[in-house]
Amino acid sequence: MSEFGAHLRGLRQAAGLTMEQLAEASGVSARAISDMERGHSRAPQARTLAALADGLGLDAAQTGALWEVVQGQRTTSAGRPRICELPRSIGDFVGRTPELALLTARAGGDATGPAPVVVVHGQAGLGKTTLALRAAEDLAGNFPDGQFYLDLRGTDPEPMDVGEALLRLLRALDVSPRRIAETDEERSSQLRAVLRDRRCLLVLDNAGSEAQVRPLLPDAGAGFTIVTSRRVLGGLEGVLRIALGPLQPAESASLLRGIAEQATAPKSWHAVDAVARLCGHLPLALRIAGTRLATRPAWTVETLQDRLADTDRRLATLKTGDLGVAAAFALSHAQLSAPAKALFRRLAHVPGVDFAPPLASVLTGTDLDEVTDGLDELVELGLLLPEGFERYRFHDLIRLFAEQQLRNEESAGVRSATHRSMVDWLLQTAIVAGRWFEPAYGRLPDDWAGLVPLATMEQAGDWLRDETDNWIGALRAAAADGRHQLVVDVAEAMHWYSDKTVRRAHWYDVYRLSRTAASALPDRRQEAVHINYLSWAATHCARRPDEGAEVAMQGHRLAVELGDVKEQAWALRYAGDAWRNGGQSERALGAYRQACRLADQAGDHDGYAQLRPAIAMMLNFLGRHDDALTECAAALREIDARPVAPRPALSARICAHAITARALADAGRWTEALHEAERAMPMATEFGYGGYRGDLHLTMGRARVALGLIEQARPDLTRAVELLGAGSFRDDEKLARAALAALDA
Repeated sequence: MSEFGAHLRGLRQAAGLTMEQLAEASGVSARAISDMERGHSRAPQARTLAALADGLGLDAAQTGALWEVVQGQRTTSAGRPRICELPRSIGDFVGRTPELALLTARAGGDATGPAPVVVVHGQAGLGKTTLALRAAEDLAGNFPDGQFYLDLRGTDPEPMDVGEALLRLLRALDVSPRRIAETDEERSSQLRAVLRDRRCLLVLDNAGSEAQVRPLLPDAGAGFTIVTSRRVLGGLEGVLRIALGPLQPAESASLLRGIAEQATAPKSWHAVDAVARLCGHLPLALRIAGTRLATRPAWTVETLQDRLADTDRRLATLKTGDLGVAAAFALSHAQLSAPAKALFRRLAHVPGVDFAPPLASVLTGTDLDEVTDGLDELVELGLLLPEGFERYRFHDLIRLFAEQQLRNEESAGVRSATHRSMVDWLLQTAIVAGRWFEPAYGRLPDDWAGLVPLATMEQAGDWLRDETDNWIGALRAAAADGRHQLVVDVAEAMHWYSDKTVRRAHWYDVYRLSRTAASALPDRRQEAVHINYLSWAATHCARRPDEGAEVAMQGHRLAVELGDVKEQAWALRYAGDAWRNGGQSERALGAYRQACRLADQAGDHDGYAQLRPAIAMMLNFLGRHDDALTECAAALREIDARPVAPRPALSARICAHAITARALADAGRWTEALHEAERAMPMATEFGYGGYRGDLHLTMGRARVALGLIEQARPDLTRAVELLGAGSFRDDEKLARAALAALDA
């Protein structure tokens, strides 16, 4: 029995109280009182001592005497090594404000309810342990009965045994070794019983599995437990999970400046931002980079930036002493199953930022169910990040680690074959999806049996949008391999789909590649077609009308040389677009009219249907509103009379109605303009191009303002600004903003 235990027992007996009676009077459990009297637990914290003194009815002098005994016992035991002490805190902690707020809010447990548990999870290097320790430091005053830390070594080849973890925690809580049970189940019960009566904070760091953690968790009580793990630990019930992500850019820069003096100079701030970005805003990488900089006074931040810019050497650069980013990732990688390791490294082939399970299935040659299980395993270990619904992505540094594993584990021949199969699948799928929008196709091939659903135009458009970076990356790879006809076939399949997303700059790259590929093939008519496509992309997507006009005339000269009247018409159409958007209105009108005659001569009804509204547009732009209205009416008659394919017909009808509405508005015929725009809106919605809807919303908003329908006009003008936000050569976005500002004024 300790001196304090003997003193407490004497006071209790003098008061004529049993342990149960003192427990009821003080609120301290009978078990805790028994442990203190027999010397099986450490001296109580101030709050517990005050409760005991109150329950015993001690006066100030008696309480002071009892406190002196406690202090004497603590002094005697101060030199003994303590178990499960918190590690040294880090002074340059930055960020994590929302996460700390969540932890603080969760820590206010009720002694009568379940003790709160928070799992902080995420990939290696995010600073999970650092966050947990900072929270423990901030919450120290809330847990007078102690704060305890235990590294469960979950990423080691042999994680800490549950029995050993229980033994360490029980000893840290001053349970006598002689009283500690033999079995894990009994020890777990003991731990829960001790924690039920104490206000303690546990940090269970680096947990490897639910089975390792579950026996260590309290049930009821006012304590608080923070678990950190690279795994989600989805099997734990009744816990709050905090998924930790990279730092914000400003926080990353602040951390670098806190470590390395070179990073504090204002002239280096741009390089600091670049270093933070190259580190993927990963705290471990930032700390290593900052330390390397701080220990090399001759280096500038630009020196470090240059070294990190070399992707082949970046992971090697992010190593100092016994710390290394690659080594941290390797601990997680070692825990993967063999199929998951193969999936992990082969995902390094993915050209885009993110991907869906079908692409992973192609890379591994496994079915979707099996590959989905593998993706879940990678997510569980923090080696892959979920990105929206059934999409995934790598952290930049983990991607480099995957590439490293790919080079180390697979031969050049295997890597090449895998990459080729991925490129083929992406581009063949892109062709099938793109042809949904082509007038000559407009449906799914009868023999299609692909991995992705493309049964409707909407599904095809969704796949092309979601996988843009991947199929364009595959297109670049095919071009680099000299697979010219495949490049041309993909670009051709995108011709009509590209009209839905005309403001996307990537179309310039697509048609630049296809023009180059076509020039290497013997079919010169094909070359003329893709020169024209590049003109369209230069004008409408890259916003370079001068280049667009120059390229169009190159296409026109080749088409004339070949005697191809249809492509002559398209070349003049694209030249007209470029001149219109470059401010040469009369020249554009002339080009459109000549192109219209040539399209009619060639029997290109789809092209002809597109050109009549273009002529009307220029007439209206030149102030000839009545002529524009006449031309639009003629265009609509021609669309109905000619065998125009459905999608070009829909596009031409939308344009004719939209230009009619614009001409009526410009002529001050507001009621008619509003009616015409409302009539066209369902067609524009069906077509799917936001620019058409933006034009119509602008006309409707202007008309409603003119008709005094001010509040009805506001949503139209707001939507017009949003849809035209990518910019318009006709300054329609500025017009919409000005009209909206006038309403606000």
